[in-house]
Amino acid sequence: MAQAVALYQAGRYAETEAEARSVAAARPRSRDDTYGPLALGIAALAAGAQGHHADAVSTYDALLPVFGRVFGAEHPQTLKLRSDRAQALSAVARHAECEAECALVARVAVGGTGPDMPLIATAARNGQIFALTALGRHSEAEALAREALAAHHVPDRFTLVLRLGLVRSLNGQGRHTEALAEAERADALRGRLPEEQRRSETGAVELAMATAHFGLGRGTEARPLVAAAQEACLVAFGPHHRRTAEARALLDRIDSA
Repeated sequence: MAQAVALYQAGRYAETEAEARSVAAARPRSRDDTYGPLALGIAALAAGAQGHHADAVSTYDALLPVFGRVFGAEHPQTLKLRSDRAQALSAVARHAECEAECALVARVAVGGTGPDMPLIATAARNGQIFALTALGRHSEAEALAREALAAHHVPDRFTLVLRLGLVRSLNGQGRHTEALAEAERADALRGRLPEEQRRSETGAVELAMATAHFGLGRGTEARPLVAAAQEACLVAFGPHHRRTAEARALLDRIDSA
C-alpha cells in the first residue's frame, strides 16, 4: 500500500494501478478486510489519472457497497470514495450525478467530526464546482467557489483547485479579465507548492489562462499556453484524459477562429 501511494504521488500512475491491484489480489477474501478495498480505491484513482475514466467508474461502483459495509456509510473513507467516484462520473460527462453526489458528501462531511472531514468536504465542493460549470450553472459555481475559498485558509492543493474552479466559472460567464487575474493568482500559488501537490493539476493553470486570453480575443497569447498544456497533459496523463481532451478542443477552437 505504501509503495502504491508513493508511486501515485510520483505521477507513475500505470505502476500505481498495477501495484494497488496486486495488493488487492493478495488480500484474503474476508468480509472485514480493509486493505483490499483501500488498494482498489487507489487503483481507481490511478486509472482515472491515466484517462481510463470509465474503468475508474466501474471500479468505484463495485467498491461503494463494500466500503459501506466495511467502514460504515458516513466513515471518512466511504465519503472520500464517494467524492472520488462522483468526480470520475464528471469525467465521463455524468455531470448532474456528480453535482448531486458531491453536494451530499459535502453536507455530510461538514456535519461530521474528525480531522479528515474538512478536506473531504473541500474535495467534494471542488467536484461540485466543476460539475456546475459543465452544466452551465456558472453563477452557482462562482458562489460555491468563493464560499469554499473563504472557508479553506491553507495555501495548498485544495486552494489551487478551488481557485481554478473559480476561474472556470468566471470564464463561463464571459468575465475573462477577472478570470485571467484569478488564473495568475493560481499560477503564483502553484509555484509555491511542492511538486507532489501540483502534479495532478498539470496543465490546468495554462488551460485556465489560455481560455481567458482567447475569450479576450488574444489568440496569439492563448495558443502557446494551450499547446504547452496539451503537451504536458499527454506526458502526465496520456491522450484519453479529460484535461488532455479539453486542451485539444481549445487548441482546435483557436486554430479555426
